Amino acid sequence: MNIRQEDPRKAPIAALLAEHLEDMARHSPPESIHALDLDALTRPNITFYAAWDGDDLLGCGALAELDATHGEIKSMRTSMQHRRRGIAAHMLEHLIAIATARGYARLSLETGSMAAFAPARALYARYDFEYCGPFGDYALDPNSVFMTRSLTHRDEGRITGIRSTRRHIPDR
Repeated sequence: MNIRQEDPRKAPIAALLAEHLEDMARHSPPESIHALDLDALTRPNITFYAAWDGDDLLGCGALAELDATHGEIKSMRTSMQHRRRGIAAHMLEHLIAIATARGYARLSLETGSMAAFAPARALYARYDFEYCGPFGDYALDPNSVFMTRSLTHRDEGRITGIRSTRRHIPDR
């Protein structure tokens, strides 16, 4: 598996993100969908990653900088045909390593409270994310669950090539 920074507008990635938004609409009321569209995923404070096996897109995830010490995980998605293979865990480890290398003290996320989101919540809990209140621009919502974790030096270097702990957002 090769995880690399990508443009979310690339055709196979855009299709996966469309699937992601459709799935969110199936399980969440419109006012509780916080998944980002393609334009939002290209904002300067967001770095988007895709996981590949050759030319086969496995999944994706993004890291948003909320401020100099706080990052947010966005758009975590595994392709339907590649589920239950550990893709999401690898992407999450990659995002944690990037956030740590940037010098963030905290990494947070929002996901759904419904049963369809239970596997995602379980994955995040396995990586020491704990339930918390709304952060950033989020408001309390019965359809949302907020989770966060502190980042420490134990998270450094978990992904090959992540060596520095100084804050750096890769160029687009």
